[in-house]
Amino acid sequence: MDLLSSVFLGILQGLTEFLPVSSSGHLVIAQELIPDFVQEGVLFDVFLHAGTVLAVLYYFRKTILKLTPKYLFFLLVGTIPAGLVGLYFSTPIEILFANVSVVGLALLLTAVLNFMTDKLKVKKQKISVKNSLLIGVAQAIAIIPGISRSGSTIFAGTGLGLKREKAAEFSFLLSVPAIVGANVLQFFKYGPDGIGNMGIYIAGFLAAFLSGIFAINLVLKFLLSSRFKIFAFYCFLLGVAVLLL
Repeated sequence: MDLLSSVFLGILQGLTEFLPVSSSGHLVIAQELIPDFVQEGVLFDVFLHAGTVLAVLYYFRKTILKLTPKYLFFLLVGTIPAGLVGLYFSTPIEILFANVSVVGLALLLTAVLNFMTDKLKVKKQKISVKNSLLIGVAQAIAIIPGISRSGSTIFAGTGLGLKREKAAEFSFLLSVPAIVGANVLQFFKYGPDGIGNMGIYIAGFLAAFLSGIFAINLVLKFLLSSRFKIFAFYCFLLGVAVLLL
């Protein structure tokens, strides 16, 4: 993998982590098209995800400083399902990342979730332990490549009656501990020797950070204007193309 490929994958990760189109699915497809692409497990992927974590921390920096202990507890509860899946099923999940057909089918499911998000009625419910756990389950399911983490968690949040912007905010903040946990697991599993060329990894990280900030702003605009169906059509077409080609 060269510098150009790293930057391209970083931009792709940053955009698709927050756009409800599945970053993991796009990375699998793109990496299949890059000649001689190799990484230890999904170590490079989680390195790119670290860039998107930084994007969340930067974009919501003022909100984060005002978070109450109760809200932080809700984030902790929401992190538990994905944490358990990552801890006990990391090897089977890595195998899924090598199966493009799984990605195609999962993208079709993501298309359905995005379409339904626009149809859900907002009930102005507040975040609770139950809601946090259920949104966390949606995040855990989204570990499957092709299922959008942001798409599934925003769908779950709005389906539970949260206001759209609050569902999105909780979704983005919930990504922080989940992605940090994935990074820790991969580094423990493969160690620093698995990184290879650090400069290439850092370039991908920075590209993911900058494109991630742009994507967060874009998602919020589309969500509030009930235009998630655009992403639904995109995921459907991409999923069909992956399965056919």
